[in-house]
Amino acid sequence: MIPIGDDNPTVRVPVVTIFLLVAIFAIWVLVQGAGLDERLLVASVCNLGMVPGEITHLAPVGLGVPIGHDLACVIDKQQINLLTPLLSMFLHGGWMHILGNALFLWVFGNNVEDVMGRRRFLAFYLICGLVAAAAHIIVDPRSPIPTVGASGAISGVMGAYLLLFPKVRVRMLFIFIIIFKVIPLPAWLVLVYWFAIQLLSGLPELLSPNPEIAGGVAVWAHVGGFVAGLVLARVFENPGLAQRRRDILLAQHEFDALA
Repeated sequence: MIPIGDDNPTVRVPVVTIFLLVAIFAIWVLVQGAGLDERLLVASVCNLGMVPGEITHLAPVGLGVPIGHDLACVIDKQQINLLTPLLSMFLHGGWMHILGNALFLWVFGNNVEDVMGRRRFLAFYLICGLVAAAAHIIVDPRSPIPTVGASGAISGVMGAYLLLFPKVRVRMLFIFIIIFKVIPLPAWLVLVYWFAIQLLSGLPELLSPNPEIAGGVAVWAHVGGFVAGLVLARVFENPGLAQRRRDILLAQHEFDALA
């Protein structure tokens, strides 16, 4: 089940959403070598990805975590570790990872930006990403495993979308072996279902005696980001832009009805 679009037009060009997408892909190509060089990719993930145990100093320095063929990430005490919750938002682990995140950001981000405005949306996005990183650290403070990806921040965008546009239809692509079908579903159903999957996926990590090795996906970062988006959506919404958007879309609807 993949979101490919929504019935929710924008009235302003989503400059920040486009900028974030360009930045993510530029870093993927220029810093991470587009995943074509395994050593370069691993080096970027190890050195710039967020490692909870490095931030909390609960992972022993020198501990090596296997990642890739004959490669390992080693716990260190470099100052850049403090910036990795921010830097890791712009890194990815593979083509499917970055393409999936980019699709979700485009489908849900442009409308959220439309009602927040560009500067507010950028601040909102980064704050949700940092809250997501904090949630992952709280649940897994000793983890020596690097975490990368924009999904925590994008989860915040999805949380805001749920609050701001719950009844909008989202076009979901369903794949049944060789059959492809697009089904429009209300946003609240899509997003509540997605959030429930994250919660259920994260429960084994909470119950595991060794959560740092419970899984490779930071689902509690998704949960934290989503909740942050729900809580902060109205705080960052620009009432003037939101009303202007409603007026323009209403006028367009009335014009289309008369045409």
